[in-house]
Amino acid sequence: MKEARVLVNNKVGLHARPAALFVQTASKFQSEVNVSCVDPKEDKLRTANAKSILGILTLGVFQGIEITITADGADEEDAVKALVELVENNFGEEA
Repeated sequence: MKEARVLVNNKVGLHARPAALFVQTASKFQSEVNVSCVDPKEDKLRTANAKSILGILTLGVFQGIEITITADGADEEDAVKALVELVENNFGEEA
């Protein structure tokens, strides 16, 4: 299993277009990919399937939240690397 943490810096977080790009990218890989974060209000860990748009949207990730991306499978390293790069590049948008 491969894991990485990354800070979400784009202004809308993982909502709408960025969430769709995240899911599209995760879906390119055979590995099981999950994303998790700690809800700052409830201090509770939330986890979702990174290939599910509904799952990603219900995480409630906004700017300044650190997410953990985990992948398990044949292409786990490539999956995590691609998703980290997507987040670090602010989904192709201004920060």
